[in-house]
Amino acid sequence: MNNNIWWKNVEKIMHKRNITVYRLSKLSGVKETTLRWYKQGTEPTLSNAFKIADALGVSLDDLRGGNEDGNPC
Repeated sequence: MNNNIWWKNVEKIMHKRNITVYRLSKLSGVKETTLRWYKQGTEPTLSNAFKIADALGVSLDDLRGGNEDGNPC
């Protein structure tokens, strides 16, 4: 998974929904520091990627290469 594209898609959805990293951490159960590592380029674990997708209400495929509408970014 290309982490740059993945995290940019996460941030786009967070921005549209007015969700902070802190709030995403609470919704997903993924530590805030771990989310910040992902922002800096660390590859997410599959388990955490699913938790983040679930918290945002999108599929993992949407985060990999599309947006929450299912269309490519």
